[in-house]
Amino acid sequence: MGKKFTQEEIMGVLDQLYQKSIHGIEKVSPPIHELANDYLSRHSSPEIAAKSFVNYQVAKCTTSGFITGLGGLITLPVAIPANIGSVLYVQMRMIACLAYMGGYDTNSDQVQTLVYACLAGVSVNQIIKNMGIQFGTKFTTAMVKKIPGSVLTKINQKVGFRFITKFGSKGIINLGKAIPLVGGVIGGGFDLVETKAIAKRSYHLFIEGDFSSLTDDSEDIIDITP
Repeated sequence: MGKKFTQEEIMGVLDQLYQKSIHGIEKVSPPIHELANDYLSRHSSPEIAAKSFVNYQVAKCTTSGFITGLGGLITLPVAIPANIGSVLYVQMRMIACLAYMGGYDTNSDQVQTLVYACLAGVSVNQIIKNMGIQFGTKFTTAMVKKIPGSVLTKINQKVGFRFITKFGSKGIINLGKAIPLVGGVIGGGFDLVETKAIAKRSYHLFIEGDFSSLTDDSEDIIDITP
């Protein structure tokens, strides 16, 4: 039976992955601002740049050896399999890059928490209600800065619980089964379904300012092809 992780351990994993996502890994991936600015400089709008970036990231995740090549470079504070840490790193980095493209401060606690919400697929609709914002109103960077710490704590708790649930009663082994590696390629449809769902949530949230699509178990896919 695999190890069961506490909420604190899970958040510790996410926090370390987030820092690696933002600052990059030497000789593997550049800092997030360099990656985002490269796409922004080659396209006429943030929307087009974001779509181009997402499509490339999703395609890259299916490339043989890509995830396993990262595996040995992802060191985490708890015994989480390297392939899982690498998958989470790639997905979190994709979300953070979209946040940067949308003009959000990736060094802020608010944006970091919203990145976690996108990764875990948890609803932030309560934020809208708590802050008195009507659905249909475009959420802006200024609004994000006003999200209080008490709300961030609640979202993080929900994120931690979601990952504990995902790990299942047998701990990390269940998550490992959900992300099998076959010849260096992420199998089981995880690469297409899960990563596209995360991309959809992140694009709506950070590029369009639409929080209404970020709901629990939001796995429906939209076409974000340029």
